[in-house]
Amino acid sequence: MTTTIHIGCGAGFANDRPDAGLRLAQDLASRCGKRYLMYELLAERTLAEAQLRKQADPESGYAARLFDFLRPVLDTCIEAGIPIITNGGAANPRAAAQRLRAELGGRHADLKIACVLGDDLLHVEQQRLEQWLDLDFAQHDVVSVNVYTGADGITQALNDGAGIVLCGRVADPSLAVGPIRHGLGWAADDWEKMAIATAAGHLLECCTQVTGGYFGHPGIKDVPDPARLGCPIAEISADGTLVITKAAGSGGCVTERTVKEQLLYEVHDPRRYLTPDVVLDLGEARVTTLSPDRVAISGIQGHPRPAQLKGLAGVRGMWFGEAEISYAGPGAVSRAKLAREILLQRFDQLAPQVQPWIDIAGVASLFNDARSDYLNHCLKQAPQVADVTVRVGLVHKDRAQVDLLLAEVESLYTNGPAGGGGVRRHLSESIATHGFLIARDQIETRLEWY
Repeated sequence: MTTTIHIGCGAGFANDRPDAGLRLAQDLASRCGKRYLMYELLAERTLAEAQLRKQADPESGYAARLFDFLRPVLDTCIEAGIPIITNGGAANPRAAAQRLRAELGGRHADLKIACVLGDDLLHVEQQRLEQWLDLDFAQHDVVSVNVYTGADGITQALNDGAGIVLCGRVADPSLAVGPIRHGLGWAADDWEKMAIATAAGHLLECCTQVTGGYFGHPGIKDVPDPARLGCPIAEISADGTLVITKAAGSGGCVTERTVKEQLLYEVHDPRRYLTPDVVLDLGEARVTTLSPDRVAISGIQGHPRPAQLKGLAGVRGMWFGEAEISYAGPGAVSRAKLAREILLQRFDQLAPQVQPWIDIAGVASLFNDARSDYLNHCLKQAPQVADVTVRVGLVHKDRAQVDLLLAEVESLYTNGPAGGGGVRRHLSESIATHGFLIARDQIETRLEWY
């Protein structure tokens, strides 16, 4: 009889919906066999922001909403024997583990909490970091340095009996590869099996994107009950069968189209998608509907994993400013155009070294470009729009200079075209990211237990 394991994903980013995870945990608890629940909570800048929080408070630095996701499902998962795996440990898995143990109090005393460490390179000697990063640390304020590790640490933690696995910057698909290796006993160098496991993780990692989120287009791609999207579940069998479904009784859908879109999402080369665990080849992939909300994926191929791992550094020192003012009614576009012209002249007088980005939402915003070629083209066609917003974006190292220019937008209340209103201003630190590659043998993951 073929062994099948079940992996659910309860979040695809840090501000996903915690309540959806409870329905998922309850579904997993009703299933037979080995079951796992993963939460993907990191993005590229998230770790830099988490490191800044850790610097301010050594007991912080994990994903800000980690416990919003964990609390609703903890008892259900622990009682049903469903391990939880998450990268929500972010910059401080240890602190997350300590807080979790404290919140549990005397409950579930036999629960083993594992921290997977080794991805955080911030405190490695500066000379080595400068070689890897090709950055002059005297000129850059580096606040985070992490490498995307694979599934080895997660697999070992689960093999050793972990009920909760808290990671930092593991690669997103590896959150599923680890449980699959543990649950099915697949070897780390069985490249075809690792490719199937990675495809499962890639389909799960953005959570509801594969069940109808980031997909709907009314009249073209309709999604049932989109306000109650169900979290996805991957069913993986020992023979390599991979099926994607979703939590019972939930909204959304799993179709060939949702699966195909997510399978190719953020994949730079479908025939050579580089991950820490395998080079994934989707060139011969096939997607087949088995029944409503059950789709099988086959034809996945794999090649030996890369000799290098991807790293990412977060660098501070820049400021991002944003301000907007709106115009409505007759002649709204012409008044917004005049407001933009006034701002460009004022910015050139006050800070010619700062290059502003100016959109007119309702005319050109998402399709606009840094030189405003697209916006200028649209304005020549004199669109008849009665509700527009002038939006200014600024990035510069001088905070006071950015703040001064933002004030120019607000000054349009009395110094600009008629009827301007609804001014909004925002100023925040801008974290830039720098990617690098590092030899795999330079990185070693390790476990700590709580």
